[in-house]
Amino acid sequence: MELCPKQVVLQRGMKMHHILIIEDEKPISDFIKLSLRAMGYGCEQAYDGEEAANKILERRVSLILLDIMLPKANGFELMEFIRPMEIPVIFLTAKGSVQDKVKGFRLGADDYLTKPFQIEELQVRIENVLRRYYKTDEILTYRNISVNVSSHRVTKGEKEVTLTEKEFKLLVLFISNKNLALFREQIYEKVWEGEYTGDSRTVDMHIQRLRKKLDLYDQLVSVFKIGYRLEE
Repeated sequence: MELCPKQVVLQRGMKMHHILIIEDEKPISDFIKLSLRAMGYGCEQAYDGEEAANKILERRVSLILLDIMLPKANGFELMEFIRPMEIPVIFLTAKGSVQDKVKGFRLGADDYLTKPFQIEELQVRIENVLRRYYKTDEILTYRNISVNVSSHRVTKGEKEVTLTEKEFKLLVLFISNKNLALFREQIYEKVWEGEYTGDSRTVDMHIQRLRKKLDLYDQLVSVFKIGYRLEE
């Protein structure tokens, strides 16, 4: 699979999901991380059960990819630790027996993928699990701005603001990814649903209009050589 920084897949609701990769073999972990980051996911890594447990407590993640054969605490033991937190888990392991799969599912795993696997299959399984867990929010808010996704209605304070279709999509994209710097390529390909050709004027002009309509001059900021960021 050829990976490219432009192969960004922002998830349902255009929210950046963060995945914890718990895998003790660093080359495998690094390859998964590289692949998933190219798809638009944020990633963290842990190489043993103890480190994984600490990272799970430190930060809420959207999904966990969990190996079984880990030092300090194995994947089944970690699954019992994770289950009360209601974080979706996909087992990625060389242990492919029916008994191991049954045990994993009974412990609460959402999916079970046996090594070796194709990265495309892992991507589809991740998307399916995230889709089941995280639904698009009907109402998005940012400061005194409220966005009703289903009715395409935007209000600022008590006043309704009329946006074009592209401006609306831009607003939803930025609110769903607050404090994250988004590349112009990401913005264009997600909002205009086409391949970015290197001409930034279309993106820049629409963002200027969005800033003006919602008075976001100080919040929707330019990021040098990257694109834009909506600051909380």
